[in-house]
Amino acid sequence: MKKLLIPGVLASLLLSASMMALAKLPPPSDEARAKAAEAAAKAAWNGKVAAYQLCKVQDKVVADYLASAKAAGKEAGSATPGPACADPGPFSYTPPGSKEPDTVTDPAKKS
Repeated sequence: MKKLLIPGVLASLLLSASMMALAKLPPPSDEARAKAAEAAAKAAWNGKVAAYQLCKVQDKVVADYLASAKAAGKEAGSATPGPACADPGPFSYTPPGSKEPDTVTDPAKKS
């Protein structure tokens, strides 16, 4: 009897857990969407900063290698210049809905 009871209980627990996992979640609020968009923009900026730092370190390693090869009297191949490292600057986020209008109208002036 015990052999049948334990698998039955486990099966019912798994079934109830799977039903809860498949339950539909409510759509996120506007505030949550805005926060997620800002987090995505921050993550993209962090990726650009990491790429910039990697580029600077790679340039330094190449310069150090060429200098040490020249000092040792070895002939090092010329380094092919790649694109310049682009500094992403400080993080700034402007929400998509907060743009100012292209033309500013004067409410006092009517045509």
